[in-house]
Amino acid sequence: MLAQSIREQLIDIVGPQYFKDDQEALVSHSYDATPMLQAMPDGVIYPADTQQVAAVLKVANEHLVPIVGRGAGSNLCGGTVPTEGGLVMVMNRMNKLIEIDTDNLTATFQTGLNTKTFHMEVEKRGLFYPPDPGSMVISSLGGNIMECAGGLRGLKYGTTKDYVIGLEAVLPSGEIIRTGGKLYKDVAGYDLTKLLVGSEGTLAIVTEATVKLIPAPKYKKTMVAMYKDIYAAARSVSAIVGNRIIPATLEFLDNPTIQVVEGFNKIGLPLDMDAILLIEQDGLDESVVEKDIIEIVRICKEQGAVEVKMAADAQEAEKLMLARRSALSTLARIRPTTILEDATVPRSKIADMVIEINRIAKKYDLQICTFGHAGDGNLHPTCTTDARNKDEIHRVELAFEEIFEAALALGGTITGEHGVGIVKAPYLEWKVGPVGMEVMRGIKKVFDPNGIMNPGKIFSKETRKRVVVHQ
Repeated sequence: MLAQSIREQLIDIVGPQYFKDDQEALVSHSYDATPMLQAMPDGVIYPADTQQVAAVLKVANEHLVPIVGRGAGSNLCGGTVPTEGGLVMVMNRMNKLIEIDTDNLTATFQTGLNTKTFHMEVEKRGLFYPPDPGSMVISSLGGNIMECAGGLRGLKYGTTKDYVIGLEAVLPSGEIIRTGGKLYKDVAGYDLTKLLVGSEGTLAIVTEATVKLIPAPKYKKTMVAMYKDIYAAARSVSAIVGNRIIPATLEFLDNPTIQVVEGFNKIGLPLDMDAILLIEQDGLDESVVEKDIIEIVRICKEQGAVEVKMAADAQEAEKLMLARRSALSTLARIRPTTILEDATVPRSKIADMVIEINRIAKKYDLQICTFGHAGDGNLHPTCTTDARNKDEIHRVELAFEEIFEAALALGGTITGEHGVGIVKAPYLEWKVGPVGMEVMRGIKKVFDPNGIMNPGKIFSKETRKRVVVHQ
């Protein structure tokens, strides 16, 4: 519980309407989209501008009150669960689209702005902001920046870090810094912009961002390739990129995922296939898009696709992409608890990784469906379970430990886009090593010497012992 003197200082900064510590506010900000994680904060605060953020942080730093920045709470790594109490700082009042600069092809916004709203405003001007996380309808751009969000278009267009070129951020001391700007080239000193992107609220509160935009693609073609052999699907992915074709979207669904998605959505997916690839190409030149699609069809058939089906029109294309975009929400209907991870491997190892996931699922008697961004090797093994079944949840935990280890053994990583947060913190040293951890702790100490910024995230109190997986 916050001392009364601290409460009064915070209320003086934002007003009584925008500081809350009633039970309803505390409970509703004690969890995020990550299953089975919850911790109560001591208060919830809603700043209106950067100056209020700075003033709140000064008070928090002086009294060693933890600060957890929060957008929409749609992350999947426990990143906004207030594990050590303190203040949850909700950024949704700071939601202004400041500028779309069509001369410099940039946009500047406050970080509480909704992702989908921003996309729609950009597209009205014939421009394009590619990062498209699955949560974009509800997520905030600040949350996207803190987690370095990716999405279906990551293979061709990259992720959030490839588009953020300037930030305004408030340090825990209350000092305000600006990094970058409307510059596509800037090598003046360390790249603090890139350091803050993906920092998960552990270094500063980002209040404003400038991102680069690109011309919107005018033409789009969508197709689905169907496979009886999962390795044939994986070979197709490598062969497409190996032939110097970079699709806008190159998505993978395994058979368990196909079964569930088709069972609920009835969109005509083949239930007897081991895997399908959903492929979309876009561009400014119709002939180039058409040429790429023809070549992709040829490669898929050459690598063993049983059938390749082109979307007849935009409506059918949207139905096909719905199959992928609805995968998580559809799987969530099966059982009370859905645990989704994002182990990532080199694209040439996708089939090996899926086989490992299936082996691990069988070993622990679990239902794990796998889908994801095949083009960049980012897979989402998703376990449908029940948090009330303690024995099963223990098996889920063991299974995901083996999945993380399998990804690392195949040259991959423990997270491709969801972030470390609480969930992956015990495994981070597996990826970066003890020296890497010490370097990151040193960076954290420079930014946040009192350790008030999102404590308990990224840095775990203990590293899990590595497991030995079947090879």
